[in-house]
Parts: sequence; C-alpha cells; structure tokens
Amino acid sequence: MHRRKIPVSGELLPVVGLGTWRTFDVGARPEDRAPLAEVLRLLFSANASVIDSSPMYGAAEGVVGDLLAAAGTRDKAFIATKVWTSGRDSGIAQMQASMRLLRTDRIDLMQIHNLVDWRSHLPTLRSWKAEGRIRYLGITHYTPSAHDELERVMRAEKWDFVQLNYALDDRAVEQRLLPLAAERGIAVIVNQPFGGGGLLRKLSSRKLPGWAAEIGVTSWAQLLLKFVLANPAVTCVIPGTGKPEHMKDNLQAGFGTYPDAALLKRMVAEIAI
Repeated sequence: MHRRKIPVSGELLPVVGLGTWRTFDVGARPEDRAPLAEVLRLLFSANASVIDSSPMYGAAEGVVGDLLAAAGTRDKAFIATKVWTSGRDSGIAQMQASMRLLRTDRIDLMQIHNLVDWRSHLPTLRSWKAEGRIRYLGITHYTPSAHDELERVMRAEKWDFVQLNYALDDRAVEQRLLPLAAERGIAVIVNQPFGGGGLLRKLSSRKLPGWAAEIGVTSWAQLLLKFVLANPAVTCVIPGTGKPEHMKDNLQAGFGTYPDAALLKRMVAEIAI
C-alpha cells in the first residue's frame, strides 16, 4: 500500500484506513463482532494501520480495544481517537476513559473533535505529547459550514493533523484548507469520502466508466477514494465500514496509480451529480 509522510515527523502512514462511526457501535454478541474482527484483519493484511474512533461513536472505542486485544494486533494499529467535551478536567477524564476502552497506554493521534473547546484541551494535548501519552495531536470537523472556523484554528496554532470532509461532490476544501495544510505542514485525514454515503448510493446503479480501468479501479468506492487520494495534501482517507467485503474493496484504492489533472476534471464533469 502507498504511504505518505506525516510532515511533523516524516513517519510514513498508509493512505487508506478505517472509520468506526456507527459501524463499530455494536454489542458483545460474537455474531456482531466477528465481521468487525475480519475487517481489522483485512486492514492489517494490506499493511494499512489507521483506525479512527471517538467517544461519541457509542461502543466503538471499546469494541476496537477488545478486538485488538483478542487478536494481539495493537502494535499493528495507528489508533486515532478524539476528545469531545468542554472543560480541561472533563477532557482529561474522557481521554483517560478512551485509553482504558482502547486498552492502550498510548494513543497515536488524539484529536479535538469538531473543535469543541479546543483552547482548553490544547495545553493538555501538548503536555501529554511531551510525556509520550500521545504521539500526535490534531483537530477535526466534518461539515463545510465549519471551514472558516477550521481555517482560523489551523492558522492560530501548530497542529500535527487535521481531519476534514472531502469527496468528489464535496470539494470546498480544495480552495483553502488543503493548500493551507500543505503550507503549514499539517497531515490530513479525510472523512466522508463517499459524500456521507449519499454519492456512493447514487452511483451504485450506474455502470462504472470505461476509463476507470486506466487507474486500476474496479468499483465506485475505489474510484471515489482515488479521487480523494489524488490530492497530494491528503495523507490518509478513512472510509467507515463494518463489512469485510467493503473493507477489502476500499483497501484497493491504496494501490496503483491515481488520477492526473485531466482525469480529475473528467471525474468532476461526469460524476459529481
């Protein structure tokens, strides 16, 4: 799988990861967890590693922690989670809870979810990074209406990562945020690469265009992910799934070639409906 540099460290990160919103919010029944264990196995078998979660994702953090512990694969995972509360003490308590649920004493990436009370949490994140409790710190959002604020925060402080929404039918970040991330040396994780799922559903009834073969694409999901990864400012994309067949398909976007400028224009013209 292709890897891209995290600017602040030079560490190489696999370009396709896994989101856990909704998909990993399950109970303890073996029949519910078995497909998720297979999703993680497929992720690691492709030499991918990024697993993104949050306290707001229901049981997801605990499910991820349990499955990694059961398989003995914590060392293969780049765990990203979030702090999503107001107040310094509340943030510390929530992050400590995340570590317990994820069964780890070090989080690879701790992000301030949707910029909630980021000024209160940033000093804690910096302290924890210095202590080795987290490796990287970042901020997130998922909606275009927050882009102005996200830009201000990206300019105001030094961040290792930013997570934001980007898809073939949701390209606003191309104008300011992706160039700003590249300029300031901020790694970019992309959420909602399928347009929140809506675009992929719309395309599912259409025949894949013949030119998709030029970049080794065999599904609409791969095409949409390769569109996102064609932007060099993007470090990793995290499509969410709890289905092994979808995970296997998504991972293929991390291999082969990506669209050039001409093909990107064609994609926008023919597909961005």
